[in-house]
Amino acid sequence: MTTATDMTTTARKTPPMLDDFLARAALAGVGLGLAAAPLGCFVVWRRMAYFGDATAHAAILGVSLSLAFSASPTFGVLAAALAMAALISGLSGRGMAADTLLGVAAHSALALGLVAVSFLSGVRVDLMSYLFGDILAVSMTDLLVIWAGGAAVVGLLAWRWQPLLAATLNADLAVASGIDPRREQLALTIGLAIVVAVAIKVVGALLIGAMLLIPAAAARPFARTPEAMALIAAGIGAGAALLGLAASVAWDTPTGPTIVSAAAGCFVVSVVWGGLVRRR
Repeated sequence: MTTATDMTTTARKTPPMLDDFLARAALAGVGLGLAAAPLGCFVVWRRMAYFGDATAHAAILGVSLSLAFSASPTFGVLAAALAMAALISGLSGRGMAADTLLGVAAHSALALGLVAVSFLSGVRVDLMSYLFGDILAVSMTDLLVIWAGGAAVVGLLAWRWQPLLAATLNADLAVASGIDPRREQLALTIGLAIVVAVAIKVVGALLIGAMLLIPAAAARPFARTPEAMALIAAGIGAGAALLGLAASVAWDTPTGPTIVSAAAGCFVVSVVWGGLVRRR
């Protein structure tokens, strides 16, 4: 005779390993690192650091809007990030310096998001988890969203790699080869928006830009080709996530900032290594 316990055990679909919150956190960090770091290479090559920050800061506004309309924060963040990217792209080159425009957009989006959250009556919002992430609270649903988004970004980069690279290295030469730089910019914008949407649970809106930039910058001294830089950056991003998670558990520190600190440590090592190689 089948007991209720047997039925519960049979119906259960979650692997035992994923019952451990540390295992889910580790998989979430690795998924983010593998997706964000290769995309960050294009952010570094195109000098789009402010663009990434502006898109990430719009995440808080997306969170507040999604909570106001009882929608999924992931979709709200994705919509806000895409809207911010489209706004910046539309206003670029209209008489205002790019860094000024991006700075205004980034800080305005963050401020508007924080103000909008304060108007949400009857909704309990853990603002710190959205600003700095809460990777230890990642659920199975969050994990699926992170890996699905990461797979979409990696697939997009693999599909558009050569056109993206050509448009990044020389826009005029890309046009002569039949490549539309604006289309490649759109593909990069979509990738950034997806990364922002899936990363807010892991490192938060204020630290997403760091996970894009630091592993890519750390990979540069070790790489001979763009492809090698993207692969090394992905390894550094995933390794920094695991190292930061382990350090956070051992020293009881905030996990998101600790992961970024681990990535920063990798960057310091790469700079020292690069200096030693140049001296030789």
